[in-house]
Amino acid sequence: MSLLAILLLAAGTYAFRLAGPMLQHRLTIPDHLRRLVSVAAAVLLVALVATAALTEGHGFAGWARPAGVLVAGILALRRVPFPIVVVAAAATTALLRLCGLP
Repeated sequence: MSLLAILLLAAGTYAFRLAGPMLQHRLTIPDHLRRLVSVAAAVLLVALVATAALTEGHGFAGWARPAGVLVAGILALRRVPFPIVVVAAAATTALLRLCGLP
């Protein structure tokens, strides 16, 4: 990626982030639309996690990766610190693969 493309992407990202606080008082969003956007964001995140956890290339990723993601999800629900969640998920996946589980 060229330096110009990176700078344009950074400027666009900053502009989007700045637009929120600047337009907050000019736009009114109905409550039902706020709830819908919140739910849509959660559904999109779950779909992204499921796709990343279950597939590799064009096929199934094996059972070790989804097990690691499951461990991470359980620890995150219990509000364990993030670095511990990441290490536990990686360790679970690595140990399962070391035991021969794909």
